[in-house]
Amino acid sequence: MYIGALEFADFRSYRRLSFTPAPSLNILSGPNAHGKSNLLEGLSVLLVGRSYRGAKPVDLPSWGAPRAVVAGELRRLEASRPLRRVVAAREDGAWTVTGEGCAWARAIPFSWTDLSIVAGGPLGRRNFLDGFVAKIYPAYAATYQRYKQVLARRNHVLQRRPAGAQLEHDLEPWSEQLVALGLEILTRRRQGTAALRREVAKLYASLGGGGEVDLDYRSALGEPAVAEFRAALGRRLGEEVRRGQTLVGPHRDDLLLTLDSRDLRVFGSRGQQRLVALTLRLAEAGPVEEAVGSPPVLLLDDALSELDPGVQGRVLDHVARAGQVFLTSAEAALPDMAAARWWAVNGGAVTDSSIRAVRGAA
Repeated sequence: MYIGALEFADFRSYRRLSFTPAPSLNILSGPNAHGKSNLLEGLSVLLVGRSYRGAKPVDLPSWGAPRAVVAGELRRLEASRPLRRVVAAREDGAWTVTGEGCAWARAIPFSWTDLSIVAGGPLGRRNFLDGFVAKIYPAYAATYQRYKQVLARRNHVLQRRPAGAQLEHDLEPWSEQLVALGLEILTRRRQGTAALRREVAKLYASLGGGGEVDLDYRSALGEPAVAEFRAALGRRLGEEVRRGQTLVGPHRDDLLLTLDSRDLRVFGSRGQQRLVALTLRLAEAGPVEEAVGSPPVLLLDDALSELDPGVQGRVLDHVARAGQVFLTSAEAALPDMAAARWWAVNGGAVTDSSIRAVRGAA
């Protein structure tokens, strides 16, 4: 799968933009704060309906614009599919992204904030794993959203602290749903971890990383069945009432990342942590392609910074064979890539490497 013709109207720093990227590696170079990340963000909105940076819809239109439009043509084998997303306010004042998506459209982003997957707290790793699982099991996103809703209702009951038998009565329907949904989430997360482990082990070495990287899904529940999950809830009930929150379930789990059996958060250098974070994102592509039937589009924002030149070259060699890739860089010089299409991004305008004008202006 790749994006053919692409058009922006009043999206971020792009008042108008129209160009046709290469179906392979596209390198977007230029100074910082001139629109490179905005371009990747627009591609994310086009493909999956939201910003990979987590921006709210209200922040996506150009300053003063009543709406933003991102449109393009997706191609896969002999098929093509037009996509159009509109960012605008509804009658109630809430800003939303509208437009029909595509069942086989997938995007895998990387940005400097992904370092938190390796070096940050458990929430970042859970979010990463949940995002990956949702790419290969589309129904998972709805399952996890429902789990969060049930979790919030169960916590509300705990915070009210009803007395005696009333507590058990009020908790029961939410506990029952929490167990059923939680077991499904645990199963999918473990499947996702196994798929990533295979990819990461070989990819990290091929990119020039030293040592052996491993992933281990950590859950206090182990390999539970319904009875074990419910028993664990029962054992923690008194503490849950005191703290007003559910203390058992996949929302408490973590993904342990190790290098040569040592926790990367503690013992990894910044360079090692950054390469592992990038490896995790690149490792998503193989299982996603297998699940969907076509490679995802890679959106790599400043992925090469802080990497040694040799590692940079190996990353470029890898992504040049990975389908359609958009890679931004503020560096003046990168390892030569004959297979890449080079684009200069400056002041919200995009021009190709041979200085042929691409219709676009800030």
